[in-house]
Amino acid sequence: MKRVAGTFIPPLAINRSGGAPMHRQIFDWFQNAIAEGRLRPGCRVPSSRGLAGELGTSRIPVVNAYEQLHAEGYFETFAGVGTRVARSIPSGSFSQGKGGAPKTAGRYASIPVPRDLSTRGLSWAAGRSCPWLETTGPFRVSLPALDHFPVNIWSKLVSRHTKAVTRSMLAYGAAIGYQPLREAIAEYVSAARGVRCVAAQVLVTTGSQQGLQIASQVLLNPRDQVCMEDPGYPGARQAFEITGAEIVPIRVDAQGISVSELSRRGQRAKAVYVTPSHQYPMGMSMSAARRMELLAWAARNGTWIIEDDYDSEYRYDSRPIAALQGLDRNERVLYMGTFSKVMFPSLRLGYLVLPLDLVEACSAAKDALDIFSPALNQAVMAEFIRDGHFARHLRRMRMLYMERRKALVSALNSRLRDSLEIVGAEAGLHLLALLRLSVDDDALAREAALRGLSVMPLSSCRIVSDPQGGLVLGYGGLEARKASEGVRKLHECLSKIQGGKTVRHWQ
Repeated sequence: MKRVAGTFIPPLAINRSGGAPMHRQIFDWFQNAIAEGRLRPGCRVPSSRGLAGELGTSRIPVVNAYEQLHAEGYFETFAGVGTRVARSIPSGSFSQGKGGAPKTAGRYASIPVPRDLSTRGLSWAAGRSCPWLETTGPFRVSLPALDHFPVNIWSKLVSRHTKAVTRSMLAYGAAIGYQPLREAIAEYVSAARGVRCVAAQVLVTTGSQQGLQIASQVLLNPRDQVCMEDPGYPGARQAFEITGAEIVPIRVDAQGISVSELSRRGQRAKAVYVTPSHQYPMGMSMSAARRMELLAWAARNGTWIIEDDYDSEYRYDSRPIAALQGLDRNERVLYMGTFSKVMFPSLRLGYLVLPLDLVEACSAAKDALDIFSPALNQAVMAEFIRDGHFARHLRRMRMLYMERRKALVSALNSRLRDSLEIVGAEAGLHLLALLRLSVDDDALAREAALRGLSVMPLSSCRIVSDPQGGLVLGYGGLEARKASEGVRKLHECLSKIQGGKTVRHWQ
């Protein structure tokens, strides 16, 4: 018999002052919990002795209730397994809400949702779904090659730290982060990315998204202006919207964000968000001249620069480009990095390299958000870097991603050359395929999701709408041998969308 995992049973309230007999109350509670989907088929239930102990009563009413539940087919019992909700109960018998989730029971069922939410909460509740982010199928953006991650090495390091865990490791940690990891990060970004910093400037975050939230909370007041590349990273836009900031979209060209447009439209800007090493999602790198212009403008305007260096470790046609922060002589740049794309997403570790006068405020913001990042992950990551595993992993992945990029470009050119124009394939873990025809890229992405493809539409990255559609295609997690099959399915989706006349006409 297959072992059944234990189940936490919600509190069972008994009215001892009168009303129905206790065995009937127990029966009714379990029957309602099963009918409403709060207890699912196969869920373990407490023993009669254990439940009687919890209720502070004799076993007799509990045994009577259980016997009736057995008799009516709600419960089943097997030797060595215990009593559980009968697996034979059809799933269709449960009260289901939209999306398959059980409806709220009792007096709350009729209460409209949402209610009394903030303007921001209502906006999120009404936000459109992104089905391309609900799968890890072919082309998922930002997904690294998890099949090539050195799991054995990582597991040994985790085991070593777990067995030798100290009392301080189990206690509360510093909001700014684990000191050995901060030192390792400072050493790494200084050597590999040209960042000018010491460990005292490094703040460990729970991923790059938290880094954005910390930066926006510390730098921006409601209604302050923040300039963003357009198209740009949707997660940054979300972080700035949380603060109530006014987002000013700034177009990008072949050299990156337009500083001339910044000068015209961003005179009141408190901050500007850029991805200079590998623009998200277009893929170009900011030219040296444009970098100098941006730094000079920020210094004159008193504007902070938030530099997101999200995947610059991977560049295939030349050496990685040094960070913008390394050129800054006026302490205007907050440099942000993440381990999610070079290690694995569930690690949830990133970092901010801050001007020294922002460290205290940003550490306090981190403390307010989640106090500190998990200490064990930080300790293991520090040793992973110090022992040279991180550098070796990056070298191996650079060669692997080069192969996967080549396979995807080849498959796209072979089957979709007349429909797509490939741009931004020189670096990172994704490329952009601009649609030559005026196809609705959002509709195309949704159709692709139905076929197990994770294709991000370019329109989801735009602040100002534009008739030019495109697809952001990740290849980090796409095996080279599966690129052709993925492109074949994408071609089928495009053919269906065109056949269904979900086509936009150029303005």
